Amino acid sequence: MAEISAQVSLYPLRQPDLGPPIRAAWRIFEEQGLEVERGAMSTVLWGEEEEVWAALREAFGYAAGQGEAVMVITLSNAC
Repeated sequence: MAEISAQVSLYPLRQPDLGPPIRAAWRIFEEQGLEVERGAMSTVLWGEEEEVWAALREAFGYAAGQGEAVMVITLSNAC
């Protein structure tokens, strides 16, 4: 399996508190065993391809379940 990295920005829309979906995404990334570097505007994560995709799907699913959301992802197999 290949390792990939992803830079992820999650934008919960029209939600009274933006923090819970973002903190949930961080928790999901860490529970998948990914390396996570949190930033002010985005999060960078690394790991095996299947785990990265699974974590991204789960994080977006959680955010979308709370209301409207946008997730911007940049993927790389070279970083």
